Amino acid sequence: MPITVTPFLRNVLFADALVSGAAGILMMLGAPLLSPLLGLPGELLFWAGLVLVPFVAMLVVLARRVTVSRLLMIDIIVINALWVVGSFALLFSGLVQPTMLGIAFVVAQALAVAVFAELQFVGIRRAAAVAA
Repeated sequence: MPITVTPFLRNVLFADALVSGAAGILMMLGAPLLSPLLGLPGELLFWAGLVLVPFVAMLVVLARRVTVSRLLMIDIIVINALWVVGSFALLFSGLVQPTMLGIAFVVAQALAVAVFAELQFVGIRRAAAVAA
């Protein structure tokens, strides 16, 4: 079932794309510099940043549309939720030994992603209310 991309939802998608894109570029290009500061493997930072590239592209495409599949929007929210869970799982796994700055970095980006997931959920609900 398609939903209308309201101005609120469009802004949330663009904001998510902007923040995710900036984080992705920072992690990809800055991995060699960030790795010792954060105590996170450079390869992890690089690949996590690279994974964001198609996600950002998808967000921009969806934000530019008039309507979008409700299921696709739910997928975006689930992807964001999985990123949050994965971020905290990484910290608790013992697979990495982040510095305090590294812990703060992972927690901050996870919380930002959680906020975007929540805003996207609100956007879906608002779009459904407008359609009703």
